[in-house]
Amino acid sequence: MPLTVLNIGYPLAPVSRGTAGGAEQILALLDEALVKAGHHSIVIAPSGSKVLGTLLATATAEPPLTTQRVAVAWEQQRRMIRKALSEFPVDVIHMHGIDFHRYLPQCAVPVLVTLHLPPSWYPAEVYDRSNSNLHLVCVSRSQARRCPRQTEIYATIENGVRLADFRSAPKKDYVVALGRICPEKAFHLAIDAATQAGLGLILAGEVFGYSAHQQYWEREIKPRLRAPHRFIGVVGPQQKRELLAAARCLVVPSLVEETSSLVAMEAMASGTPVVALRRGALVEVVEHGRTGFLVEKPEELPAAISATEQLSSEACRERAEKLFSSERMTDRYLSLYWQLASQQSLHRIVESSSMERAA
Repeated sequence: MPLTVLNIGYPLAPVSRGTAGGAEQILALLDEALVKAGHHSIVIAPSGSKVLGTLLATATAEPPLTTQRVAVAWEQQRRMIRKALSEFPVDVIHMHGIDFHRYLPQCAVPVLVTLHLPPSWYPAEVYDRSNSNLHLVCVSRSQARRCPRQTEIYATIENGVRLADFRSAPKKDYVVALGRICPEKAFHLAIDAATQAGLGLILAGEVFGYSAHQQYWEREIKPRLRAPHRFIGVVGPQQKRELLAAARCLVVPSLVEETSSLVAMEAMASGTPVVALRRGALVEVVEHGRTGFLVEKPEELPAAISATEQLSSEACRERAEKLFSSERMTDRYLSLYWQLASQQSLHRIVESSSMERAA
């Protein structure tokens, strides 16, 4: 019997395989896997999202993303969740947004939450073990270790990418950086490192409407975008694949403890090594000295970029095939969906039997 799974995205970012955010890309992969396996996938996400299942679209919040506009987005999310639960026989709810607690439904349907971001970014209430209906999933061992000590982690499922989409290509004399343009991603460090390494950097991504992101763009990124460096904005899946395949390396200068790195996985699937600051789960993704270099300080990035010329594209691809398959990831999530739905079904049977005996 097919399942009905309600995936709830972050209300301020559209869901698609080409979205800059990793959580949105993972949700898109799960939606696709559910549909191809014969299940009913329902996705709540902003208009413009691209899914294979049933999209319940919310209005896109216009920049600047003020407190009031974000609050409106949360209320839209709550209304759409109520609509979904009233119209569909939902077996499992899967939430992905960092702000999921703002629109967490109070219902009997089991709720799975993937923590896509650093544990410290979520409020303490998220880790309250008294909510037996809430099941937390981490995306790396590093992230799980950083959760509060009392946290009960339901599962740790590493992210994955569609390996068949990526191919290696002859390398050109540029490096690439991709992602959301925000202070914690520190792409200005990537530009400076590329300059010192004597290479141009192509930066691709999106500047969201948060004032801190806009200010970071104006103060740190825009003044550095002089030839040979370029900013090309949001790229589609095909353009991203081409950029990664031909790059000398991918640079990940993030200042936060990364919980995962889809773009690093995609780079290695393209036969392209990764240069990054040693942060969080990047030590689980990049094999230092073989598929890239992990350094302690930003000033060590230029030498690491230059040294990637010695690394093997074949070794990068081999690691991706061994560890980063999206099929392995989606299979594990589908198993969790079945497990939660079965437990809920058993609970209903026991509850119904108890009521009959009492009558």
